[in-house]
Amino acid sequence: MYAPLKSVWDSVLGPLLQRPKRLQMAALCHRGEGVDKEYLLVTSRDTGRWVIPKGWPIRGLKSDETALQEAWEEAGVTGRTTDTDPVGSYTYQKRQANGVEVPVETLVYSVAVNNLSENFPEAHQRKRRWVGADTAAELVNEAELKSLFRSQ
Repeated sequence: MYAPLKSVWDSVLGPLLQRPKRLQMAALCHRGEGVDKEYLLVTSRDTGRWVIPKGWPIRGLKSDETALQEAWEEAGVTGRTTDTDPVGSYTYQKRQANGVEVPVETLVYSVAVNNLSENFPEAHQRKRRWVGADTAAELVNEAELKSLFRSQ
């Protein structure tokens, strides 16, 4: 009896009741080449954990442009996206203000950093840190983001 119920739940009821993933765009900010290549991490505003700049879609901007805007607001980055296609993606559970967690898929765009400003919108809310790919993979929490850094 248990197996048929589980099968119905897994194939029909579960997917119907599951919330669709929300979508964010992120900037994989980098400088240097080869063994000298470094990635920019920022702290999250709520927990202080290390993340990459990311945010919700911005009306009127393409996905890669949104990633670049988030890099400016959260890290003071001016630069350019190196491609209009994402270099990867990762998923995580975003905790809302009401405590509810929602699944989020995050498209990651490569951003070549031209300049790093000390004056940017979230300068007093975040810390920044340049690190190599291996260190970045150790510092972030999301398994798929760790894999993305390890593949660089």
